[in-house]
Amino acid sequence: MIRVNLLPHRAEKRKAKQLQFVVLSALSLVLGAVVVGFVHVAISTQISYQERRNAYLDQEIAVLDKQIDEIKKLREQTQSLLARKTVVENLQSTRSDVVHLIDQLLRILPDGVHLKSVRQAGYKISVIGYAQSNARVSTLMRSIEDSPWLDTPTLIEIHASTLEGGRVSEFSLNFNLTKQVAPAGAKG
Repeated sequence: MIRVNLLPHRAEKRKAKQLQFVVLSALSLVLGAVVVGFVHVAISTQISYQERRNAYLDQEIAVLDKQIDEIKKLREQTQSLLARKTVVENLQSTRSDVVHLIDQLLRILPDGVHLKSVRQAGYKISVIGYAQSNARVSTLMRSIEDSPWLDTPTLIEIHASTLEGGRVSEFSLNFNLTKQVAPAGAKG
């Protein structure tokens, strides 16, 4: 006998394919959501890791900035101390210069010449004084040139003046204090 299937097989196949499509679509959607979730978690983990690294670097940068500030302060202190050391060394090396200046002035000052003021600026000496005559000022200038500690006298001004009822020559004179080099065996 011949069997004829009169059931709607095409409709059943269509329903089965639709069911298969819906199931596969749902599985794809779930799988896609899981993949997106994993990617989101991975990226969030990397972002938080990078943020922790950035925070750590910021902390270390702050520590290094403090150290740099301390180094700058130390350098400034070092420069200040070196400047003080230089000043002290200069004072130490020139402390006997004033003694030599006064000693030489006493030795070369001719009779009839009186000093009113003596000023020193570095190695330049300015003298204001009174002399009985212009010749005594000339003698003083020659004595300055002959002195081992003094040189280059320059007469700035000389004019007649009255001092305690007598006529005198008031003069202004500049000269230099020379720097003497001590012998190798001598102590300063």
